[in-house]
Amino acid sequence: QVQMVESGGGLVQSAGSLRLSCAMSGLPFYEYHMGWFRQVPGKGREGISIIGWRGDVTLYVDSVKGRFTISRDNGKNTLYLQMNSLKPEDTAMYYCATARKGYWGMMADGYEHWGQGIQVTVSS
Repeated sequence: QVQMVESGGGLVQSAGSLRLSCAMSGLPFYEYHMGWFRQVPGKGREGISIIGWRGDVTLYVDSVKGRFTISRDNGKNTLYLQMNSLKPEDTAMYYCATARKGYWGMMADGYEHWGQGIQVTVSS
């Protein structure tokens, strides 16, 4: 059974930082491209950053470039998202996900297994 558990969210002031973690079990973590997504009420799930299975290739949506950093530790089966210079518009539920085999991109349909989500709230 695949389990993906996010942690590290919470309430932070504007310009602050948070580090999200996603611990995965039940699948060979090192074989999968991974992604971080976020969602606000009434909108679809937005891909914000993805990382290749080796950790050497990353992509970011423009709105988080230069502020967020995705990384992974294949020895610990854990994905990370370091979020700096947070803005109120970053407030959302954040999810980690495994990409379907052969998929490289930021469309939610391309991802198969999802964490339960964790809330990030940035106050102004």
